[in-house]
Amino acid sequence: MYSLKESTQFKKDLKKLVKKSKFDLELTFDVLEILQISGVKGIPSEMKPHKLKGNYKNNWECHIKPDLLIIWFEIEENFTIKLVRIGSHSELFK
Repeated sequence: MYSLKESTQFKKDLKKLVKKSKFDLELTFDVLEILQISGVKGIPSEMKPHKLKGNYKNNWECHIKPDLLIIWFEIEENFTIKLVRIGSHSELFK
């Protein structure tokens, strides 16, 4: 089981998304539960989990919905996942 730690930016992103009507909070919490239980290994392949390059090098990303992404950093040694960002492609990759 992993410990989830939210970055300040993740909290801001989540707060902003909750205000949007198209945001699926339940689906997001399902993904967070998967991450907490089994890390990236538990994310279904249809959510396209993959490592990132550039500014988010060594972070993971998956698609909660087609244009709703979550970015996290996984630390295997102490079973910690730092939730980095959540949002659309245009919000996260400016």
